Amino acid sequence: MGRRVWCCCWPGLFSTALLYGSLALFISILHNVFLLYYVQTFVSVYKIDKVSFWVGETVFLIWNSLNDPLFGWLSDRSFLSSPQSGPQITTPEVVLRRLKALSTNGPLFALSFLGFWVAWASPGLQFLLCLCLYDGFLTMVDLHHSALLADLAVSTSDRNRLNFHCSVFSALGSFSVFLSYSFWDKEDFYCFRLFCVALAAFSIVGFFLVSRLLRDRFQKEVLLRQDEAQTLKDLNVGHAPLTQPEKPVTIRQYLKQLSRHKNFQWFVSMNLIQVFHCHFNSNFFPLFLEHLLSDNISAYTGSILLGISYVAPHLNNLYFLTLCQRYGVYEVIRWLFMLKLGLSVAMLLAGADHIYLLCIFIASNRVFTEGTCKLLKLVVSDLVDEDFVVNRRQQAASALLFGMVALMTKPGQTFAPLIGTWLLCAYTGYDIFERGPVKDSLVSVPDVASDPGTPPLRLGCFYMLVFVPITCALLQLVAWSRFTLHGRKLQGIKTLRQGAQHNHLIDVKAI
Repeated sequence: MGRRVWCCCWPGLFSTALLYGSLALFISILHNVFLLYYVQTFVSVYKIDKVSFWVGETVFLIWNSLNDPLFGWLSDRSFLSSPQSGPQITTPEVVLRRLKALSTNGPLFALSFLGFWVAWASPGLQFLLCLCLYDGFLTMVDLHHSALLADLAVSTSDRNRLNFHCSVFSALGSFSVFLSYSFWDKEDFYCFRLFCVALAAFSIVGFFLVSRLLRDRFQKEVLLRQDEAQTLKDLNVGHAPLTQPEKPVTIRQYLKQLSRHKNFQWFVSMNLIQVFHCHFNSNFFPLFLEHLLSDNISAYTGSILLGISYVAPHLNNLYFLTLCQRYGVYEVIRWLFMLKLGLSVAMLLAGADHIYLLCIFIASNRVFTEGTCKLLKLVVSDLVDEDFVVNRRQQAASALLFGMVALMTKPGQTFAPLIGTWLLCAYTGYDIFERGPVKDSLVSVPDVASDPGTPPLRLGCFYMLVFVPITCALLQLVAWSRFTLHGRKLQGIKTLRQGAQHNHLIDVKAI
């Protein structure tokens, strides 16, 4: 009896927003470690050859891009119909479907994370299989978690509240980076493996418990709606038997609708560059620390700088969300692009010899870039609203639209290490796959590099550090200036969606 009472009271201790945000913790503690160490593990520990690395990244590029719309379509195809076609699917039922998917794929995502840290096949084969398996489960988890942002709330304030909790828990999850630096040793990998097993176990338990609590909460809402629907059916209320049901939208029709969605096209153009820049910073952060700062700062300072660069974006996002509430997401993102451009130009003019400025810039560059990424889910949620209103959906196809965004932008995740390693080798002659420098580089090193105080590799790393964000910021500002879903237009879209789904929305004040 006591156990039953405890199980009934336990879900009531936490708000929906708190439980939703905690799911970000179980994703971030694993994904941050993955981003930081998977390239170094296969290059430095497993000694993967260059051809296998490029083949693996190329196959991963294809799979990484295609699985998002594929899983999104499988998840949301039943929603792609007009309001008159077939039985109505209520918002609580949609949320329940997503939570069931999270309760299954979350633990599998954590298990796939473990496959990177034990050598169980040839390096090339393991690299390919681990990347594809891990990204498949990550996609399922991320798609449904992101889609819940659009399904749980429509108003900007409620979505900001949900995103606020995600930022808090993502910041907590980023502390795994602090701990990982203490366990990382490419010469003795045993302790790092144990650390990864502990992270995965924590994530599995977390996904299981939180998704179960949320499912219990929304199951009550679904049963209530089913009882109401049965009552209406018994009374013959709310039915139009003479109405000819329309066929669901096919994938071809959906793609045709999306091709006319101009804001979607400009957004993915900007976001492709953003994904590239985020992963470029993650993949080459250790390289920048080693070749730009290692002779001037201690290992302890390097670990602090690394940890801050992962934690600060989430904490900073709490402030960005307050700005979004006041000025709108569009304006805040535009300011962040301009700030990234200004800081990069200032660092270029200052030069590579100002160590403290380099420390601040390396950290802030990642902080503001990642901070922008944290706000983009809000923009995609607004695009979901626009798609719902313009195409008169029965239910918003949230996961599918998030998947289509990923289809167009995730190639940047693969381009980051490939273009970065090519640029480094082309400019300085340094090949991370070789133990010695390449003799013939494609571009001669400037005369400044001949100075004994500024080695060619260090200068090349510095130029990569500043020119990549300058180029990205300029391109993003151009694309973002063409995006029109903000201000009065956005408010109009939200009003129309709230009116269309008035009878099916969850009471967001309970969140």
